Amino acid sequence: MGEFTIVGLRVVREAARCGSFSTAAENLGYTQSAVSRQIALMEQAAGRALFERHARGVRATEAGRIVLRHAEMVLGGLGSVRHELDDLAARPPATVRVGAFSTAMAALVPRAIAATAPRLARVPLREGTSPRLLSAVARGRLDLAVVTETRNLPADTEIEPLLDDPLLIAVSPDHELANRVSVTPEQLRGARWIAGSTELSSTLLGAWTDATWEPEIAFVARDWFAKLGLVAAGMGITVVPGIAVPVLPQGIALVRIGHPAAVRTTYVVHVAKARPGVQDHHVRDTPHNRDNEPRQIFIEALRDAAADLAAEVRQRLR
Repeated sequence: MGEFTIVGLRVVREAARCGSFSTAAENLGYTQSAVSRQIALMEQAAGRALFERHARGVRATEAGRIVLRHAEMVLGGLGSVRHELDDLAARPPATVRVGAFSTAMAALVPRAIAATAPRLARVPLREGTSPRLLSAVARGRLDLAVVTETRNLPADTEIEPLLDDPLLIAVSPDHELANRVSVTPEQLRGARWIAGSTELSSTLLGAWTDATWEPEIAFVARDWFAKLGLVAAGMGITVVPGIAVPVLPQGIALVRIGHPAAVRTTYVVHVAKARPGVQDHHVRDTPHNRDNEPRQIFIEALRDAAADLAAEVRQRLR
C-alpha cells in the first residue's frame, strides 16, 4: 500500500471541487495524465476507489469523502504554516532597548547580547545610573534595565534579582593589602581613595566608609579606566564590583571586604506588560516591537550571563 502525499491530497481536493479530472488539471497547471496518476496513487494508498467515474465527470465515494475531509485539514494546516512564515518575514527586526549601569555594560550586558545575536537584530544601549534607568523604563524609553537600586520603583514594573555581587577592593600589586584575602573596614581606615565623586551618597562606587571614619578622597575620576589606571599606578585604592572582574586590566590586585554589607544585588527591571500607547520616537511602535518575547529572550540571556560571571568571580577569589 502506498503513502498519502501532499501533492496527491491537493489533486484529490481539486478534483472533488471541480467534479472533473480535466478541469482539476487545468486549475492546478498539470496535464490530465498527471492528475490521473496522482488519483491512482491516492486510491492505492487508500486501498479503494476515491471517485465514481461518470460520463459527465467524477464524484467522491464514501472513502473519497473521508480522504477529502482529512485533506482539507492537512492542506489547511499547511496554509497556516505558510501564512505564519510570510508574516514572520514581513515583521521588522526584533528590537530590545537595554539600559545598564557602567560596570554591567563591561561584561554582563555584552555577553547577553552575544548570546541573543541570532534572534535579536538590534539592541540599542543606554548607560546611566540606576535612578535614571528606572525612570527610562517607566516612561517606555527602555524595554529593560540592569540596575543596583530599587528605591522608588516605578509602578507597573517587575524586578528580578540576577546575582548578589561582592564588592572588592582594587589595589596595585605592590600595595600593602595586595596579598591579603580580605580586609575589615577598620583596616581600610586612612587609605587614599579614588572615587567617582566626593559625595559619599553617590551611586558611583569608589570609596568605602564606616560609621567611625570618613574616607580620604585623593582623586575623583568618573571614568572606570581612569580610576583603575590610578590604582595600577599606586595612587590609591577603589571599590569595584565583582561583576567587573573578567574585564579588569592586568596590574590590579583584588581583596575581599570582610563586611556583610559588602554585597550589591544586581537586578533586571522591566515593565510588567507591553503597553501599546508608549513608544520612543526612534523606534516604530509595531505589534512585534511591543511583543514581550524578544524582551524575555534577553532577560533569559542575562540570567545565564550572571550565573557565569558569578562562577568566574568565585574562581578568581579562591
